Amino acid sequence: MLAERDLQELLDFQSENPVLSFYLNTDPALGSADVYKLKMRSNLKGVNLPKDTDAIERFFDHEYDWSGRSVAVFSCATDGFFRTYSIAVPIRSRVRISNRPHVKPLVDLFDSFGGYGVALVDKQGARLFSFQLSELREQEGFLGEDIRRAKHGGGSQAAGRRSGEAGQTYHIEGIAERNMKEAAKFASKFFSENKIRRILIGGTDDNITLFRGHLPKSWQSLIVGTFPMSMAASHGEVMARALEIGQEAERKREQIMLESIITGAAKGRGGVTGLDETLNAIHEGRAQTLLISEGFRTPGYRCQECGFVTAHDLPQCPFCSSAFQKIPDAVEHAVRKVLQDGGEVEVLHKNLDLQKHGNIGAQLRY
Repeated sequence: MLAERDLQELLDFQSENPVLSFYLNTDPALGSADVYKLKMRSNLKGVNLPKDTDAIERFFDHEYDWSGRSVAVFSCATDGFFRTYSIAVPIRSRVRISNRPHVKPLVDLFDSFGGYGVALVDKQGARLFSFQLSELREQEGFLGEDIRRAKHGGGSQAAGRRSGEAGQTYHIEGIAERNMKEAAKFASKFFSENKIRRILIGGTDDNITLFRGHLPKSWQSLIVGTFPMSMAASHGEVMARALEIGQEAERKREQIMLESIITGAAKGRGGVTGLDETLNAIHEGRAQTLLISEGFRTPGYRCQECGFVTAHDLPQCPFCSSAFQKIPDAVEHAVRKVLQDGGEVEVLHKNLDLQKHGNIGAQLRY
């Protein structure tokens, strides 16, 4: 399973030799293994890196189990570097050659499907799920004290009976409160261990409110949605509902961030839009969160000394006066640089507002 440490390894890898990055959609709903092998060979036909293409063909012929819906392969045979990752969601097939792995599609996946934590709660406990790239990574449960309502027999002491019912109600509420408190404590540990970035809570409105109130504020801030669901729901039901609600909440959050960036860019503080301004901010280390349109790709020029990237063929670097080298994708460089500097990358899908502002922008640190 592809993990964030794998993405970090790909970000860190750089070679003096060509690195072949190959993504193949292997969704079984759209074709068989034989069909995808033909597509793989067709995509690699024009690649003049025989050792790398041979290694990839051997992988698909003898090692890949065809269990995923897509696969990413990175090969630099000269350096002995070969990595493969089966992925549970379909992605577009593509081939890229550079001196680094092409990671932009993986960043998009982590942005859209990465780090979901789900808690199903009732008055007795919680079921906890961790989903990474649409795969169930972990499931745990907490079961607190049993809640039972004693049956009262008949009788003429109505007032006493009402008093007894009130006392029992307080007792039940006390048990539910303790259970929720312990469940929230257990969930906090679970979310931390699984590096959760988004939290969704399922259950009744009352139970969700009670559970949420016992979570530390740091975890409350990551709650992106709630939904009604039974504690007996299947893994598939939980995942489908979580991704549906989570992605809708994510789109709203991204839109709010984009509007803030556009406003900041207009005022000259807090944000930039457009390729030139964004690349400048990234080079200066000011970009905290990079926003890019899905599929946005453009060639550029990279300074061979200080690494500054621009979309223009300048005679020399404005920062260090060194010469430029043409690169196939300036956006790929922007994504990598922001992540290496500790920032975040958000990939927006079919967002017309971002498209109107050059398909790229950034929220600034200062």
